[in-house]
Amino acid sequence: MNTIPGGITAPKGFKAAGIHCGVKDNFTTPQPEKKDLAMVLSQVPCTAAGTYTKNVVKADPVILTREYLADRKAQGVIIDSGNANACAPKGMENALRMAQAAAAATGLAPQDFAVCSTGIIGVELNIDAIEKGVPTLVSALSDSAAASDDAAHAIMTTDLKKKEIAVQVQVGGKTVTVGAIAKGSGMIHPNMGTMICVVTTDCAIDGEVLQSMLLDVVNKTFNRVTVDGDTSTNDTCVVLANGLAENSPITGPGADYDAFRAALLEVCQYEAKMIAGDGEGASHLLTCTVQGAASEEKAEFMAKAVVRSPLVKCAVYGADANWGRVLCAIGYSGAEFDPKAVEVKFQSKAGELLVCAGGQGVVFDEDVAKKVLSEEEVIILVTLTEGTASCSCWGCDLTYDYVKINGDYRS
Repeated sequence: MNTIPGGITAPKGFKAAGIHCGVKDNFTTPQPEKKDLAMVLSQVPCTAAGTYTKNVVKADPVILTREYLADRKAQGVIIDSGNANACAPKGMENALRMAQAAAAATGLAPQDFAVCSTGIIGVELNIDAIEKGVPTLVSALSDSAAASDDAAHAIMTTDLKKKEIAVQVQVGGKTVTVGAIAKGSGMIHPNMGTMICVVTTDCAIDGEVLQSMLLDVVNKTFNRVTVDGDTSTNDTCVVLANGLAENSPITGPGADYDAFRAALLEVCQYEAKMIAGDGEGASHLLTCTVQGAASEEKAEFMAKAVVRSPLVKCAVYGADANWGRVLCAIGYSGAEFDPKAVEVKFQSKAGELLVCAGGQGVVFDEDVAKKVLSEEEVIILVTLTEGTASCSCWGCDLTYDYVKINGDYRS
């Protein structure tokens, strides 16, 4: 598998664009330099799959997209950033108008588009600005790497880093490309989690097989991320597969299925880690790996509890090797284990430090601990003695800036 440039326009037959249309101009100071409307479009119809937030309160674009993709078919995605169109006046009407505007400008049907929105909740969507901007958006569509970059920036809200990747893999003797862009920084917690991810591929694959594969991959990637414990109203991951790689269609398990799944897992895991590391106000990417567990499910419960813990997050922010908070978190995770058979290490580019063995603290150098925990990515390695299963989950530290960002998010 090779990582290549190009993002969502790297697969054959896909174009993208991102522009400023003024989504937030009706309730905040205009920011004409901020792109806020994106489109991804295939030159031919696609097999499509999607996963969505498990929050009972779902934004109308999520409800509409789930309905449109029920037949496992689509050709494009339109996304606005700045307004979630969730719990908002005329929510479904405006989601429909977004799809209709995209259809009118491309000569397709509204049902050919997934519709995604992200941003503030409860404010009526500035649909007039979007409808006015869509023709310009469509005219900007391109298969260039710059177009993918524009789209990746256009879907960002409080994100500080664009989240874009593309990989190539051999499937049935053909080169298949998988590209993705994503956004997510705050209101992130497992259960499809405000995150949005669009994946494009030129692989030929059956729609139900793709849907099943996506659900499995999302559970092992995006659903293992937590920034702040809040599950968004708008979380959506959409995959478009147009078949232009001309591989024999994947219709079930086998070597081709495994090769493509590995590529899809790679891009989704990359995006999941990017979302975790770009958590609002974050200064560290936090990874917790639990190994030696009796089952992957148990390891996941424990790893999630660690990266979700506000006290662990604060300790990582302060580069404080407070391993007791790690044991506390796995203790309330809901997983049964022997506390006297637990080992904890802190790892980073600066080295590795054993801080707990047999469920008890060991003597360690505080200066070394400070160096290990001061790196951009910090790994907490929890080892059990029950079996061979393991799981990694991702989060970030908790900083003063998280409170500042969310204290005045509406303004």
